[in-house]
Amino acid sequence: MAVYAIGDIQGCWEPLQRLLARIAIDPGRDRLWLVGDLVNRGPASLEVLRWARGLGERAVVVLGNHDLHLIGRSLGATRPRASDTLDAVLAAPDRDELLAWLRARPLAHREGRFLMVHAGLLPGWTARDALEAARELEGVLRGPDPGVAELASRLHAREVPRPGAPLSGAQRRELALAALLRIRCLDARTGELVLGYKGPPEEAPDGLVAWYDAPTRRERDVTVVCGHWAALGLRIRPDLIATDTGCWMGRALTAVRLHDGAVFQVEAAP
Repeated sequence: MAVYAIGDIQGCWEPLQRLLARIAIDPGRDRLWLVGDLVNRGPASLEVLRWARGLGERAVVVLGNHDLHLIGRSLGATRPRASDTLDAVLAAPDRDELLAWLRARPLAHREGRFLMVHAGLLPGWTARDALEAARELEGVLRGPDPGVAELASRLHAREVPRPGAPLSGAQRRELALAALLRIRCLDARTGELVLGYKGPPEEAPDGLVAWYDAPTRRERDVTVVCGHWAALGLRIRPDLIATDTGCWMGRALTAVRLHDGAVFQVEAAP
């Protein structure tokens, strides 16, 4: 049995089909890990969402920020953005089933030495801390609509609570949401999340550090499998497998076989 982690698909249905053909998955044995952001920006979010739901136990899917944005859109909690390509999902006859399935996805998943999240971890977290934070957020997402709407309304916040500060329950959840779904860089001095920078880590302004290289990072005994950061691209090292290679931007869609690090990739355009 092999497990293949696939980076942010974001509605790129046709490249996904070519990538799956290249991998040549054995449906009776192999499994897929999808790092979130199934939808938005690309042209075929509805097709991707239906496909992922239909995989059942063959796939583990963690929630991404664009997936939560879709949930928020359905509840009127997040505003449409000019780059959104979600109308087909929101108008689909099976939208309620698809959205219910999305709301039931985890925000973190661990097997052995691999821990999958969409974006990353707070430096002070252990793997157990990340899973506990994810479980708390999942409890909200699987609960009544008002709580889900309130959580989704904080998705695009420009500033979030600072790690290490005394936090209320709502603040703790907001910080965890930002870490698991949005983190890229931190202020190296204060540890605060800097959510505005999306470029390559090598070009980050002075004083910023990629979350995985934070000097205070506690958890280095797991390999974090993630996506979210298209400008980071494919990065594989003992403590990190980053898989977002910007398919919706015209670059590539990538899968990594976890047990040996083999890379499978297709260009966005055939």
